[in-house]
Amino acid sequence: MKKVAVILSGSGVYDGSEIHEAVLALYAIEKAGATWHCFAPNISQLHVINHLTGEEMDETRNVLIESARIARGNIDDVAKLNVDEFDALLLPGGFGAAKNLTDFAVSGAECSINNHVAQACRAFAQAGKPAGYLCIAPTIIPMIYDQGVKGTIGNDEATAAAFGHMGGEHVNCQVDEIYFDEKHNVLSTPAYMLAENISQAASGIEKLVDKLVEIA
Repeated sequence: MKKVAVILSGSGVYDGSEIHEAVLALYAIEKAGATWHCFAPNISQLHVINHLTGEEMDETRNVLIESARIARGNIDDVAKLNVDEFDALLLPGGFGAAKNLTDFAVSGAECSINNHVAQACRAFAQAGKPAGYLCIAPTIIPMIYDQGVKGTIGNDEATAAAFGHMGGEHVNCQVDEIYFDEKHNVLSTPAYMLAENISQAASGIEKLVDKLVEIA
């Protein structure tokens, strides 16, 4: 049975993992006949957002502890992720990918990436094992792969431009489509960059996961 490592970035679209995307991805992995295990960096979130009002809250939260909510505790520090134990990698979106895994939300194309997350993602790239990135998470792709790597965040012009500045080549993509860069063995789909409901998000995520498990 194929095993997929999933890297989460907290719990909640505005400051962590997009919960629908994360759950849809885990469900799709199981439906495709594979298993998953979650990981997250053991660091403080950039900030905490009140998801009812959209306002910042005066508190601190830990990315790994928050991610454990989604994984029902079935999660480890991403520093422990051993590429040899898995066949594929998957990163759901949500602002956590751009606030906690990287600082893309703050720094744009000049952003940096968490060391342990970078090591994990690069390990899969160097091993030639497939990886899938959802929603805003594909902004990580140019930080991991060679110049010219292709991926999609949907069609947001500013984000697509930043993708290019970081050395990637952005491909416009519909919500129910995926983009597969065969040379680099990396997949991406827009999910909630374009989705207006759970069903639309699921359409691209399920396609991506099916392909990811197939080529793993």
